[in-house]
Amino acid sequence: MYESGFPALRRTISLLLLFSITAPEGSLAQVARTYPAKPVHWIIPYAAGGSADTRARQIAPRLTEIWTQPVVVENKPGAGGVIGTDFVAKSAPDGYTIGMGNFAPIAVSLSLMKSLPYDPIKDLAPVVLLERGPLVLMVNPSMPVKSVNDLISLAREKPGTLTFASSGNGSAHHLSGEMLKAMTGIDIRHVPYKGGAPAVTDLMGGHVSMMFELMYSALPGIRGGKLRALAVTSAHRLSVLPDIPTLAEAGVPGFESSNWQGVIAPAGTSGEIVSALSAAINRVLAMPDIRERIVSEGNEVAGGSPAEFASLIKTEILKWGKVVRGAGVQAD
Repeated sequence: MYESGFPALRRTISLLLLFSITAPEGSLAQVARTYPAKPVHWIIPYAAGGSADTRARQIAPRLTEIWTQPVVVENKPGAGGVIGTDFVAKSAPDGYTIGMGNFAPIAVSLSLMKSLPYDPIKDLAPVVLLERGPLVLMVNPSMPVKSVNDLISLAREKPGTLTFASSGNGSAHHLSGEMLKAMTGIDIRHVPYKGGAPAVTDLMGGHVSMMFELMYSALPGIRGGKLRALAVTSAHRLSVLPDIPTLAEAGVPGFESSNWQGVIAPAGTSGEIVSALSAAINRVLAMPDIRERIVSEGNEVAGGSPAEFASLIKTEILKWGKVVRGAGVQAD
C-alpha cells in the first residue's frame, strides 16, 4: 500500500508546490482583468490650478468613463513636488494610488537636494509619459536682439551683465538657462522668483533681460507683442509658434529641454496593473479633444509604454544631474 501510494502522494505534493508558486501570478492576472474594482486616487504633487492639476482633471473623467470607477484627483503640494511624490512612493502598490510624475521631483531633486525621501528609480513604477512641455526663450522687445545668435553675441560683449529670470532654483526655467550657459560659454546671471508669473511680469517691465518660460504662460505675452520669442526648447518647431526656430536650429546644436509629466505608481505594483493603467491612459491621450487641449497650450502629446517612460526618466536624471552639478545649483 505504502509503495503503491507513494508516487501518488509525491505527485500531490508536487502539485501543491506548483500551485503555491503559480497562484500569486494567476491572482495578479485576475486582478488585472478586473482592475479597477474601486476608486483610483490620483495624487498631484502641486497645488490646485497649476498645469499638472489641470491636466489630471481633464484626463480623470475620461478614465472614469473607461473604467466605470471614479478617479479622484487629490492635491498634496509642498517641497517642489517632493511631498506628493513621496506619498505615492510609500503607498500600497495595488494600483489604487497613482501619481503625476514630473520633471523636478523625479529627474532633478535627486541631484538638487541633500537628501530625498524616495529613490525615483527604485521606489516608483513609471506608467506612461503624458506630455512634454517645451519652453520658449524670450526677451523684452526693448532688448537689441532679434535672434539667439544676437543674444549670445551681446552676452559675450557684456559678460555678467545680462540676467535671466526663473520661477525658482532647480526649475525647468532655471536649468534651461544654466544649460544655455554651459553649452555656449556665456556669462549671464540667474534671478530666481517665487513662481513664473512674477518673473514674466518683471521681464515685461524690462527688469530682467531674458527668460525661459513654459508655453502656456508665455503665449499671451508673445502674441500681444509684450515679449519677443527667440527660440523654443523642443526638438521640433511647435504648431503654436511655427515661425520660431528651435534652439538647435538657432545655433545651439543638441539643446533640448522640457517640463514633462507622466503617471507613476508605487514600485511593486504588478506589471499587469501597470500595463492596464498605461493602456487606458493611452486611449485617453488619443482622444481628439484631449490632444487639442495639450497641443493648444504649446505642449507635445506623448503616450507610449511604461518601458519608454522608464528610459526617459533614467536619461533625464543623468542629463540634469550633470547640469545641476556643473552649475553648483542648490535647493533653496
